[in-house]
Amino acid sequence: MAANGAGKSVTVAVNGVAGKEKSGKVKLLGRSTSRGSFPLKPGKTHLLSPLDQAMAAHSLHLVFYFPAAAVAAAGMKRESLKAAISEMIMHYPTMAGRMTRPDGPSGDWVVKCNDTGVRVLDAVVDGEMSAWLSSAPPEMEKELAQWEKPGDDVFLWSPFTLQITEFECGGMTVGLSCGHMLADPTCASLIVKALADCHRRACIAHPPFFYPPALRSNPNPNPNPNPNPNPNPNPSSLALLQAKAAAAAAAAPLPAAASTTTFRFSDESVRRCIDRSGAASPFEALAALFWWRAAAAKPLTLCRDLRKLMHAPLPHGYFGNALHFSAAAPPPDLAGWAPAAAAIRAHVAGFAEDDVWATLDWLRAHHSPHAFQMYGPELTSANLDALFLYDVAFGADAAPCHVACHVGGADGEGLILVLPAPPEAGPMGRTVMISLPEDQTARIRQDPVILDLGPTLLFSA
Repeated sequence: MAANGAGKSVTVAVNGVAGKEKSGKVKLLGRSTSRGSFPLKPGKTHLLSPLDQAMAAHSLHLVFYFPAAAVAAAGMKRESLKAAISEMIMHYPTMAGRMTRPDGPSGDWVVKCNDTGVRVLDAVVDGEMSAWLSSAPPEMEKELAQWEKPGDDVFLWSPFTLQITEFECGGMTVGLSCGHMLADPTCASLIVKALADCHRRACIAHPPFFYPPALRSNPNPNPNPNPNPNPNPNPSSLALLQAKAAAAAAAAPLPAAASTTTFRFSDESVRRCIDRSGAASPFEALAALFWWRAAAAKPLTLCRDLRKLMHAPLPHGYFGNALHFSAAAPPPDLAGWAPAAAAIRAHVAGFAEDDVWATLDWLRAHHSPHAFQMYGPELTSANLDALFLYDVAFGADAAPCHVACHVGGADGEGLILVLPAPPEAGPMGRTVMISLPEDQTARIRQDPVILDLGPTLLFSA
C-alpha cells in the first residue's frame, strides 16, 4: 500500500487481521510503506550488474538484536525509526524503487527509482529476548526478518523489507530482508548502519556507491596486484559456475530441507581453534572445522567479498553484489582438521583477479532461463567476518548484542557462515551459523570435537 505523502507511512492489517500470530511467538501487527523525505527527480534507474543478476535464486535476511538497555539509551521507538527510514531512503533511492526488465524476459533487470517505497513490518514477541536467544527453535528466527516473495507482477513487489519487532522485556530487533540481486551481506549491513546513523543524526560512515559498471568490464586486462604471484594458482572458478548452470537446467533433485544452528566462539575458543588446526585466520580455522566435521571428503565452495581484493579496490559502500565463489578441492586425505585448513589456505593463496573477470564476462554473456544457486547446492562457506555488524548503533551505548544472517534459496549440502561476534566475545570471537540437512545438524550439535572448544549454542531448544 502506497504511503500517504513523502516521508510518511500508512499501516494496514496483515492479511486483513491485525496482530496475526505466527508459530505462537511472533505477532505481526501490520505493515506500512515508507518513502523518502523528499520526492525524487523522475527518470532515475539503476542497472544491475551481471553478478547481481546471477543472485536471482537467493534472498538475504539480517536480524539485529538490541537489548532493552540499548533500546532505552537510544530512544528507539517505532515512530523515530520510521522517520529515520524515510531519511535513509534519500541516501538509498534504489531501495524504494521497483524492478523491471525493459527489454523483456531475456534482458537485464533494472530498478526504476520511482520512490514507490520500502515495505515496513511491525511485530511483537511475547517473551524475553534472552530466553528467545537461548531456547527458541532456530527456524523461528526467520520470522524476525520476514520475506514477501515477488508475485507474477514483480513491478508491484518491494525488493526490500524492514521489520521492527519489540520484545516484552523492552528489547527490539531490526530485520532487513531483500532480494539478493539488490545487495550482498556487506551492502545490506551498511544499509542498516546508515539507518542507525540517520536515527542518531550522524554522518553516514560508508555512503552508498552506485556504480554497477565497476564489475562489468576489466579495467586492466592483465592485473598483477601481487608482485610475487602464486606459481600454482587456483583452477578457474568459471568451471564452478558452468556446473551450477548445468545442474539448474537439469533440475536435479535437492537433498532434504536444512535446519540451522548458531555457535558463538569466544576469543579463547578461536585461539584454540587456530592452535589445533594450524590455520592462519579465524575464518580458515572455523570453516575448516565444520568442513571436516560435516562433509568429510566433499569439495567446499568458498564465498568471499571482493571489495578489497581487487587491484582497483571498491569502496565498502559499493551497492550490490561483490562476491566471488570458487571451489576448494579436498586434500587426498581429509582425515583431520589441519589438512582441511591447509586446503583452504592454499586455495585462498591462489586467488587470481583474472579468474574474477572471467566469471563476470561469462555471466554477462550467458543469460540462463534457469536461476541457478550461487550458494550451493554443494557445501558452501562464506567469509563474512569483516562485516560492520556491531558498529550499527542507534545511539550511544546502543550496539546490538547479536546479529544473525540467513540466505534464502541455499538448499543442498549445507551452508557455513562465519560472522563477527559481539565485542564482549573478544577480538577474535566469531559467530558461526550452519545450515545442514536435519540429520547432520543434529549430529553437529553433539559433535565432541566442536563442543570441546566450548562454544555457546544459541537457539538451543
